[in-house]
Amino acid sequence: MDQPSRKLRWGILGAARVNERLLPAIVEANNAELVAIASRRPGAAAQTLAQYAPQQQNTRTYDHLEALLDDPDVDAVYLPLANHEHAEWTLRAIERGKHVLCEKPMALTVADIEAIDSAARRHKVTVMEGFMYRFHPQHARVLELLSSGLIGEVRSVRASYSFMMRPARMYRLTENIERGGGALWDIGCYAIHSARLFFDETPVAVTALSRYADSGADITTSGVIDFNSGKFAHFDFSFERARKCEYEIIGTKGGIKCHVVWQLPGDVPVISWWTEDGRQSEERLPPANHFRLEIEHFSDCVLNGKAPLLSLDDAKANCRIIVAALQSANQGKKIELLS
Repeated sequence: MDQPSRKLRWGILGAARVNERLLPAIVEANNAELVAIASRRPGAAAQTLAQYAPQQQNTRTYDHLEALLDDPDVDAVYLPLANHEHAEWTLRAIERGKHVLCEKPMALTVADIEAIDSAARRHKVTVMEGFMYRFHPQHARVLELLSSGLIGEVRSVRASYSFMMRPARMYRLTENIERGGGALWDIGCYAIHSARLFFDETPVAVTALSRYADSGADITTSGVIDFNSGKFAHFDFSFERARKCEYEIIGTKGGIKCHVVWQLPGDVPVISWWTEDGRQSEERLPPANHFRLEIEHFSDCVLNGKAPLLSLDDAKANCRIIVAALQSANQGKKIELLS
């Protein structure tokens, strides 16, 4: 039987901007406790804590990442470091016996995720990639509509994500693709992940086109994932377009659209659908905080020995398509995916 009074003790490994949403989510979660936060920048951990959770009195702050990993009171680590550091620090945390929720992307190669998977099994810890959007109830509703047969067999998915790059976020383009820079590693991973959700088939090929910054990072990328038998996922994302985060699913009998994937806690989610026989509807769902739901889900998995919604096999599958899309854009040809 679950024990709601139990709480997973969390540490945050890095003072990244995402803490604006994530740190309060840990504080507010009913089965989590924020024990510590660390940063390599002197004073940054304390400043982040004071900014996003000033009411916290007993949370420790460290100016060294290793100090947090050595803290015996930390059961689980949230890891929002730079993309190229995810694999290294996830492995370090696992070796200390910590459970890890790693901000997307978990790693930049499938081989690194395989190493993480092996280490997690060896040390008997839970590890999950942090795609917070998946925990918003609107996506469960979309899956429910699909399961009902409302739009028939899924034939096509279009996922589109973009926002105009502001000066404060230019760090996303300073690193090249090999170090996790660019739109594909930052927001394209969402588009690919959400598109994959609605196909049962294994993808067989990827084709992509990109526009690049001087650093070698992609600014805009569009492409297609071939799921065989005429089933395709179209992805499109950019740092030089107005804000957009939506997906649309087209089946043999109709279509479903999720109008805003990145929901703020007070936003009212909207899902619309239509069918070939003339029916249509727009559904409005209750607001929800997907960051808090993600933390509560992961905490529940650790506390009660459950498997996470997002497996490491899922992380490998997403990484495999991202790498193939990068390769396709670079070489100007379709990339076949090996089984």
